[in-house]
Amino acid sequence: MEKQGFIEINGEMTPFTDEKNVLEVLRNAGVNIPTLCYYSDLSVFGACRMCIVEDERGNIMTSCSTPPKDGMKIFTNTTKLFKYRRLILKMLLSSHCRECTTCPKSGDCMLQELAKRFAISEISFDRSGKAFKDELPIDASSKAIIRNPNKCIHCGDCVRMCSEVQNVGAIDFAFRGSNVQVTTAYSDPIATTNCVNCGQCAAICPTGAIDIKSDIDAVWDVINDKDKRVMVQVAPAVRVALGERFGIKDNERFNPILVAALRKLGFDEIYDTSFGADLTVIEESNEFIDRLENGGKLPLFSSCCPGWIKYAEDNHPELLENISTCKSPMEMFSSVVKEEAAISDELPDKRTPVVVAIMPCTAKKYEADREEFKINGESRTDYVLTTQELVTMIKQAGIVLASLDPEAPDINYGMYSGAGVIFGVSGGVTEAVIRRLVDQKDAASFTNISFSGVRGLESVKEVEIPYKGRTLRIAMVSGLGNTEKIIKKIESGEAHYDFVEVMACPSGCIGGGGQPRSTRRTLERRSRELYANDKISRIRHSDANPFVGRAYREIIKDDNHRLLHVHYAKED
Repeated sequence: MEKQGFIEINGEMTPFTDEKNVLEVLRNAGVNIPTLCYYSDLSVFGACRMCIVEDERGNIMTSCSTPPKDGMKIFTNTTKLFKYRRLILKMLLSSHCRECTTCPKSGDCMLQELAKRFAISEISFDRSGKAFKDELPIDASSKAIIRNPNKCIHCGDCVRMCSEVQNVGAIDFAFRGSNVQVTTAYSDPIATTNCVNCGQCAAICPTGAIDIKSDIDAVWDVINDKDKRVMVQVAPAVRVALGERFGIKDNERFNPILVAALRKLGFDEIYDTSFGADLTVIEESNEFIDRLENGGKLPLFSSCCPGWIKYAEDNHPELLENISTCKSPMEMFSSVVKEEAAISDELPDKRTPVVVAIMPCTAKKYEADREEFKINGESRTDYVLTTQELVTMIKQAGIVLASLDPEAPDINYGMYSGAGVIFGVSGGVTEAVIRRLVDQKDAASFTNISFSGVRGLESVKEVEIPYKGRTLRIAMVSGLGNTEKIIKKIESGEAHYDFVEVMACPSGCIGGGGQPRSTRRTLERRSRELYANDKISRIRHSDANPFVGRAYREIIKDDNHRLLHVHYAKED
């Protein structure tokens, strides 16, 4: 039984149980305490001081680092607290780049939001003093993110995310006092470091100090080029987050509205990346079965996540032979549609094909540019936009989603199975593969998969699945820090797995670095929406998709290795 205590908050008695700090008690009680450096999944840093509260003796304390105690009396909105919070904000703003109207984060910046909340209309501090450093160079070297240190407020969120959750540590604090910076080792360009391009630093940054590298202008250019036939593929994790962003939470109703919006934007053909996921399920399950039955290298690690691939290359090159040779759904889709354009004489539209992928993931920008995915020196995926970039494009075009009539995606690649849809959540790849391993006519087996432990937002999940007289041990992990723990267990002999699904971002693609800001509640809702989409799908297995069969017969033929597979080699 949980031990319960009571805190008096602004004169009202409030119960608490296992909350780790006063801040969580306050938020559970409906008190919106401001913070710039607190995230429940990260260690407590206590840098911003915005979450301060006052006790009955007038003492000030940070609520994020103070454990709750029975009988405490605290106040959250005294004159002293209001004065201190405004002073903190003014100090932050005094050394901050204040070109807010041209900042990509404008309207979604926590510092801007708090400045408005506390009615900051003027800054009392002079920027001309020695304490104010010169402009620092912007780092645009990465394909995934852009760093502007002049907008950094030194909250440490990105540093802790990169080291504690992702086990990468590409950025950290350097120098002291007024010279402190968040930077890479030796201030090298981020692209030359061990950054895996996951974008979690950008997702958690409260200002515009780290943001997504935008391809919006380039995509507008190809859309308006009359010599280009622009095809767009949309990942299912994008759909559930986009509907949430525009206040349409019924994903089944939102999907055809999104198709209509994409046509309004000017895309010529609109498809779903779930079609590519169906191809991936077939190829990856075939590879898994082949390794199981013919003594191949195990465990087989999934290969859908480019952040995980980069992490393995940098930290565990010895595991590259264990990683599936299957391309990601995005790259499989792009390979097939580009190949059809190259070999078919029956396509009515002879314009140059361009493939735009809308992804929840910043690392997909890096993946699209990798040499391994180019055929005859050309990328199969020409441009990658994130969910947040698509939001911007819809707003730029003045499209009012609520006024649109629903439309259907284009034929051939617009049909997909429920197995392809659930790739967007941690455990989805595993469930889709298992569906091919069990008897598809056995309804009980099919239902049991959903309740075997593959579902849920836990960072590490383990299941055992019976297959042809043996038991398959499978692990599903999200977050690269958790992945490192699994790898160490495997290498030490503490654990044995036949298959390991890895997603770099916590909870999988639904929590990707290109998504709108995520909370536990939004991640749970996105997950439910994807599984609901799967449940109502007429096709639940990837190889039951008739257009997948057509792609194999008419386009892929005997060339599936070139079009659908890739090999990652150890660097010399």
